[in-house]
Amino acid sequence: MKVSSRVVCVPRENIDTDQIIPARFLKVTDKAGIGEHLFEDRPDFRVPKGSAILVAGGNFGCGSSREHAVWALMDFGFKAVISTGFADIFRQNALKNGLLPIVVDRETHALLRPDTVAAIDLAAQTLSIGDGPTVTFPIDSFSKTCLLENLDELGYILKHEQAITAFENRK
Repeated sequence: MKVSSRVVCVPRENIDTDQIIPARFLKVTDKAGIGEHLFEDRPDFRVPKGSAILVAGGNFGCGSSREHAVWALMDFGFKAVISTGFADIFRQNALKNGLLPIVVDRETHALLRPDTVAAIDLAAQTLSIGDGPTVTFPIDSFSKTCLLENLDELGYILKHEQAITAFENRK
């Protein structure tokens, strides 16, 4: 997964999932079109289309476990969200749905201003910031593999079906 894009910034801390996608839009089970309601109740967060990278403040995605928040970000066109920290449930929902959450330190975060061009190379685990530095970011090997191979957890298991069957047959 390689992504290069101008970043869009929503620099507030503690943006919860209800701000990302309001509760009234949780009745849908189809991901298509849900991005139209991204930050619907936050007119101060008008996010222009066309960017693949969102830069958010710390503790992004806090609040309720709302997979729809990840769906809305992805349907809007985002491939990655960069922050100084994510709520654990949001981070897991992001990874399970193919959205890359990248944690950076405050100094790196401060370099990501609106319209800065950033490039992400998941295989190398690097984030390059315009004319600035290239930094590395952490990600566990399982999530990295799933994102690189476009697999969810079930797809990962099915990829190993022959080995699982062979193991079961030996028992």
